Amino acid sequence: MDAATLAETLTASSLLAGCAPEELADIAARGTVRSFKPGTAIILQGDPGDTLWIMLKGLARVSMVAANGREIVLDYAERGAVLGEIAFLDGGERTASVEAIEPVEALGLTRAAFSEIVGKHQGLAMRLLQAMARRLRQNNTVIEADRAYTSGPRLARFLLRLMMGGEGSEAGGEARLKIALSQGELGNFAGMSREQINRQLSAWADGGIVALKGGRVTVLDREALVDIAEAW
Repeated sequence: MDAATLAETLTASSLLAGCAPEELADIAARGTVRSFKPGTAIILQGDPGDTLWIMLKGLARVSMVAANGREIVLDYAERGAVLGEIAFLDGGERTASVEAIEPVEALGLTRAAFSEIVGKHQGLAMRLLQAMARRLRQNNTVIEADRAYTSGPRLARFLLRLMMGGEGSEAGGEARLKIALSQGELGNFAGMSREQINRQLSAWADGGIVALKGGRVTVLDREALVDIAEAW
């Protein structure tokens, strides 16, 4: 692992996207690459947050168990995602669990090593604070918007987040989701009941917007789904 490879791996929205080449070089040099088999926990909710993980390849499921015992799926992390930054930075317990869905390779960085890097590179700490502030602002916007949307537009928004190619994919043509989700799992992700999911997907299937087969959802008309997602 070198700085150039790490820079190519990080997404534009990554916590470390603003790092200079020399900073990434130190992160790559001080980090340790580890492999995780499908079904293996990368992070466990409630554990100490002494390691920051950068996804190099694979797909992982990010979830948390709420106070009422309900599991909430927060996201599906891909190559370039930074995992565990909250507990890593504030020294508290992990706020969520991350489980490998596909074989995952991740670069782990200890808090001690990261502290040395921050001490060495002036300005890195401020850029990280700015990145965290932008992420908090974006999360607040997403939460506010999702509360305003009815079940149909809300489900459409979450399906678009799960589509192969993401937001930059073409409007037309078929597009499969990154992962085959049960309707219950999709409900946990979108904050909807299984009945709501089933009813909405069936209606969209009848309208030619999606296809349902073998436990997978294929988006047949992405443009229509975008229109639904943006409807209030």
